[in-house]
Amino acid sequence: MTLMPWGAELELGIVEIDTQHRVLVDLANAMHDEIRDVGPRSPVIGQILESLVDYTHNHFIMEEVLFRKYAYSHEEAHEAEHGVFTGRIMDLLTRFEDGETVGQEALELLKDWLIHHICVVDRAYLPFMKAALEKEAEANLVPFPI
Repeated sequence: MTLMPWGAELELGIVEIDTQHRVLVDLANAMHDEIRDVGPRSPVIGQILESLVDYTHNHFIMEEVLFRKYAYSHEEAHEAEHGVFTGRIMDLLTRFEDGETVGQEALELLKDWLIHHICVVDRAYLPFMKAALEKEAEANLVPFPI
């Protein structure tokens, strides 16, 4: 059974962001499968946590660059949420590397955070971001005078 099936409720309609969110959901599902099939001390759990740290970092940078580019007014609050999540994942990775079993805690964090962040926090910037992207696309279609 999949922990978090990908579905329309998780899609924002911005292809690049949806693609990255799907990778994060796939990592959560991979962790779930590893815990179920091998156990919570599997070395693969550490690899998945490392991948989550790396991938979320890159995803957050991409979102934050868009926020600055289009002057999103709630950028600071959104970035603060990114910081909290990054800190929690880093803590889990450190604790795992120190020998602690953190798989189930990581799964709960991932599921709760991803659903809340995508469906509530990210969805809050959606009207603004879609309008900004559409405006930019329209501006790029206007031919320049020769």
